[in-house]
Amino acid sequence: MDFADRLLAWYRDHGRHDLPWQQPRTPYRVWLSEIMLQQTQVTTVIPYFERFVADYPDVHALAGASEDDVLHRWSGLGYYARARNLRKAAIIVSNEFAGEFPRNIDDLTALPGIGRSTAGAILALGYGIRAPILDGNVKRVLARFHAIDGWPGRTATLQRLWDEAERATPAADTVTDYTQAIMDLGATLCTRTKPLCPVCPQRVHCIAHQRGRELDYPGKKPRKAKPQRATTMLLAEHGGSVLLARRDSSGLWGGLWSLPEIADEAGVAEWVSEFGAGIAATEPWSPLKHSFSHYELTIHPLRVRLDRKPVRVAEQDKTLWYKLDAPADVGLAAPVARLIDELRTRVVAAP
Repeated sequence: MDFADRLLAWYRDHGRHDLPWQQPRTPYRVWLSEIMLQQTQVTTVIPYFERFVADYPDVHALAGASEDDVLHRWSGLGYYARARNLRKAAIIVSNEFAGEFPRNIDDLTALPGIGRSTAGAILALGYGIRAPILDGNVKRVLARFHAIDGWPGRTATLQRLWDEAERATPAADTVTDYTQAIMDLGATLCTRTKPLCPVCPQRVHCIAHQRGRELDYPGKKPRKAKPQRATTMLLAEHGGSVLLARRDSSGLWGGLWSLPEIADEAGVAEWVSEFGAGIAATEPWSPLKHSFSHYELTIHPLRVRLDRKPVRVAEQDKTLWYKLDAPADVGLAAPVARLIDELRTRVVAAP
């Protein structure tokens, strides 16, 4: 038996066969699940996936949705560029490919948000076309099996992993099961911190296991201290509503609705007066920390009760009075949603 044969034999009895995107398994559902699963656990993704396919059962439905609707349904999953690219790609597939995903790597990777591994998954899982994949689970399995040194983010290491992925991927008649199997092996046995080597079908041939160095592979990313940033977010409240501002489409939380930000608490009076309102009361809250992949953000929430609604605000499509008792379906970043929930609780509890 070679690598693929051992894996397929294990998968028949021990693989995952009942994930929501497998029933039925279509290119659209494969693509959606692969995008959602990027840097996100399966258990977190499942309820989001089920809600998405209930609201957008096919690529045409997703293409016809507004960005606000898509971001609202994505709220809490993070990495919001994924959601914006999801919608952009759906529009292209719907309009230019008649709703059918392309059947070749080049056309797939030309779509927003689809890289080589996601394209391979769409081909292998969605169409049964032979194509290698290299997501995080597969990188870990192959790095350990072949004892490939180096962090996969380095070009030479990544190319070596792609070479091994290409060699291991079987012919089209078994590629669908193989692709699911190698992802399952990484997710359930060949895990990051506690690999279950005694029950792994590849243990006898795994070089990392032979050397007792499973946790040394794949190589770790060089550690750098994350920069620290801070901002003051205003919960500008009047009449049971809080003012939201839409963020620019690019950058942090792009396209989402957020709370207005100022450099520090000292600027709140100027911010309020600029829009023709007055301050009835202010209430600083405890800082809220939020971690991103590339920096740490400390949010200083400041509740500002206005004596009246501002007579001047930014463009209408950039601002929104968000009713606390009848919230609109808009995309909110997770920490912003937490702050609004806290405000709702305090407003309800107020005498």
